[in-house]
Amino acid sequence: MTDTTSSQAEQYKGKVTAVGNSKGIRFEAAFFKAHPEFNGEVRATVLASGQVLLSAVAGVRLDAIDNDNDPVMLSFLQFMEEQMLQHPELIETADKAQLLHIAKLIDGVSTGSSADAHN
Repeated sequence: MTDTTSSQAEQYKGKVTAVGNSKGIRFEAAFFKAHPEFNGEVRATVLASGQVLLSAVAGVRLDAIDNDNDPVMLSFLQFMEEQMLQHPELIETADKAQLLHIAKLIDGVSTGSSADAHN
């Protein structure tokens, strides 16, 4: 399998600025041209000190986000979807050996769902 993690993530500069009695974050116009889904309502999720995940609330792909979903997992799944669409040649069929290996890796891991109580 080819490593696709070496590609650099898009980065845009911004600045915190006063907006009336509030504060806002200004991004360069190129960000909004490249990602028009952010022209509406957004949600900022603090991941750690100095790290924020910005999500488009009413965007085409993220309109199902609510407080019960993990924005980091949603971001990861969106990344995986994009990779599968851009590089379908890298998708491999999971054979029996791989499935057994995965089962060993997750043995005893609780997901917090009621299904765990039945296993």
